[in-house]
Amino acid sequence: MPQVKIIAKNFMDMVASLPAIKLDLLYRNQFICEAILRSLPPLAKKYVLQMLYIDIPITSKSLQEWLLADGSSKHKVAIDRLIQLRVFEVIDRKKETTYKLNSTFQTNLRKHMISGGILPREPMPQSVTARLPTSEELDAYAHEQWECFLLQLISSGQAEKSTSFSSSMMRIFQRGLLRQRDKEAPRLTESGFQFLLMDTNAQLWYIIREYISNSEEQGVDQADLIAFLLELSFHTPGEAYSLDTLTDDQTTMIKDLADLGLVKLQKGRKESWFIPTKLATNLSVSLTDSSSRKQGFVVVETNFRMYAYSSSKLHCEILRLFARVEYQLPNLIVGAITKESLYNAFENGITAEQIVTFLQQNAHPRVAEKLPSVPENVTDQIRLWETDLNRVEMTPAHFYDEFPSRDVFEAASDFARMHNGLLWEDAKKMRMAVKAEIHMLMCEHLRGQNKEKGC
Repeated sequence: MPQVKIIAKNFMDMVASLPAIKLDLLYRNQFICEAILRSLPPLAKKYVLQMLYIDIPITSKSLQEWLLADGSSKHKVAIDRLIQLRVFEVIDRKKETTYKLNSTFQTNLRKHMISGGILPREPMPQSVTARLPTSEELDAYAHEQWECFLLQLISSGQAEKSTSFSSSMMRIFQRGLLRQRDKEAPRLTESGFQFLLMDTNAQLWYIIREYISNSEEQGVDQADLIAFLLELSFHTPGEAYSLDTLTDDQTTMIKDLADLGLVKLQKGRKESWFIPTKLATNLSVSLTDSSSRKQGFVVVETNFRMYAYSSSKLHCEILRLFARVEYQLPNLIVGAITKESLYNAFENGITAEQIVTFLQQNAHPRVAEKLPSVPENVTDQIRLWETDLNRVEMTPAHFYDEFPSRDVFEAASDFARMHNGLLWEDAKKMRMAVKAEIHMLMCEHLRGQNKEKGC
């Protein structure tokens, strides 16, 4: 069974992966400095704020004096994060390690703390925009756009309205979530099936991460894109901002983000504007810090029957990935989790743990309060059915025999064992199987002894 795992990283993981030169350029923006500060663990925030007006390096011992007795593990996490983001510069001395705030970050965060900072664009007056969508309408728009996006991923024929996703969005689909062979319709990859079972927050981070990774192919600098997205998170949801204040690259990005429901585009008689939704303003928040989790809708019974209280076509299609949907009423989907439906899911790359997690995260409020929210006999059986497929593990290998002498055989066996590549050996008949990944090394080793047989 395929073993694929896709990870949804948040913005700060992507920021930390940037080269040092680009990070220093990002820190020239006061709002990015604030976004970085917001994302830090509590203890790391404390270190930054206490060192904000200290211009000399602080010793590691001095930092530890600010800790409570049980804070050593949190201290290590905080220091590691600050170093990854280059907020801390490490100065190694003979006696003791010292830390100093990044001078660019320190200067601009000071300015922001004092003046509050000014966004590069101001909301448009109501006299120009007239009536803007309410908060409820904007949330409904974002939800509709996101569902349409996911339905396009499952099957272009499932979308309720015609979609015109940009080429950059489609490239993200094709990159890791869809595969297409000659003259065949696109199909979900193992990563694509797993993606659909993620919660909405994790799905958003995955798409944004892939979008940023794809940006350099379009000639857009990753650091500029991250800076714009972080700036966007400081805009007010529901306010209108003129498209004329954006550069050409930013205008292209805004149109792509509208596909995802992060912004809503509108036109007036003379001007056009974008309206950020809550999805956009939460971009600088950690993946695990989301306070608004969607309400669950699934009830699973001990007899493996499943009831989903939803009218969403998307929910129905997601449940079909691992369950047998029997019928659908206007606000109820009825189905069952069967061995056959789960085997089909496992073959597509979905794991038992992902299915169990999806059922737990989307449990209906009436059962979510119970522990466990999904019956134990169901979760245990899902895991057991998965192990049925994992009894035999396939490992690419190469088989060696007909060694000219026992010395050559033993030397080759020791060499394979040293590289952690020996899978099996028969010392009496001088035969062995090694992992395919060390085959070339084995050939070089045998050639080094002027014994080229078997390679």
